[in-house]
Amino acid sequence: MLAVHFDQPGGAENLYVKEVARPIPGPGEVLLKVAASALNRADIIQRQGGYPPPPGASSILGLEASGYVAELGPGCQGKWKTGDTAMALLPGGGQAQYVAVPEELLMPIPEGLTLLQAAAIPEAWLTAFQLLHLVGNVQAGDTVLIHAGSSGVGTAAIQLARLAGAIPLVTAGSPQKLQMAEKLGAAVGVNYKEEDFCEAVLKFTQGAGVNLILDCIGSSYWEKNINCLAVDGRWILYGLMGGADVNGPLLSKLLSKRGSLIASLLRSRNKTYKQALVRAFTERALPHFSTEGPQRLLPVLDSVYPLAAIQEAHKYMETNKNMGKIVLELPNEQGTATPGLLHSN
Repeated sequence: MLAVHFDQPGGAENLYVKEVARPIPGPGEVLLKVAASALNRADIIQRQGGYPPPPGASSILGLEASGYVAELGPGCQGKWKTGDTAMALLPGGGQAQYVAVPEELLMPIPEGLTLLQAAAIPEAWLTAFQLLHLVGNVQAGDTVLIHAGSSGVGTAAIQLARLAGAIPLVTAGSPQKLQMAEKLGAAVGVNYKEEDFCEAVLKFTQGAGVNLILDCIGSSYWEKNINCLAVDGRWILYGLMGGADVNGPLLSKLLSKRGSLIASLLRSRNKTYKQALVRAFTERALPHFSTEGPQRLLPVLDSVYPLAAIQEAHKYMETNKNMGKIVLELPNEQGTATPGLLHSN
């Protein structure tokens, strides 16, 4: 099969597509024929040498994929059959024509979504769902500050916060990104390049601050984050795009707010945790992708690249210009795009 590969850590120019052995599904695993996969910031960090895959995971990039069930490994429980369409949360291996997945980490594709749209759901939406519900304990009426509001996780978190009855506030770096975030349901959008997001948050909350912060930035935002965190607020750190080192009275300020600083990663979680997360998301969120009206959820696609253009896709993500997900379309064995990308039951 064809898969994304790099021989040594470094820039996007090191990426290429090569032929590798097709995985064999083990006990309780399903072999998924991949139609589409999506890029995540973790792919860039892994390519640069800073984020190795968890023990036992594929070294091939790709944390989410959509496609067709091609083969069932021994001991599968009969939840899936050959030919079913599905999307999957992965610790790696998604940017290839086939990937082996524990059957409990597969999800049905909501009626009406294409396989391209479905590929944009698992990693980003499960991350956002986890941060809000399993880690952040979001409640109706909570104010939620979402950094990188136009990213895959950001666009998912806005919609999931609204679905939970919370009030999302976002930061982003352009008027176009803010317009999109507000269209998705953000109550306030702040251009961090032009405004102090802390001042805007405190103004909106009448000085009370936000109950929950979803932070993928890290050190460059720490002081503004703590200053606009409400008393007893929860600040969840899930990325370090703005650095990892902190200098200053973070702990004393956190203590004065009785605040909680919680670090969270999804990729390194164990199989049992991921199974429970997939099950909760499938039950509580997935049906809303097929409904109409204000509670409808929709993955946001920025662009689609063929697998052969993997270098261009990475370079584009590194510009931080994308609004929503960057998706890769996988070729079939004949070297063309997989047919039937519009999903229907």
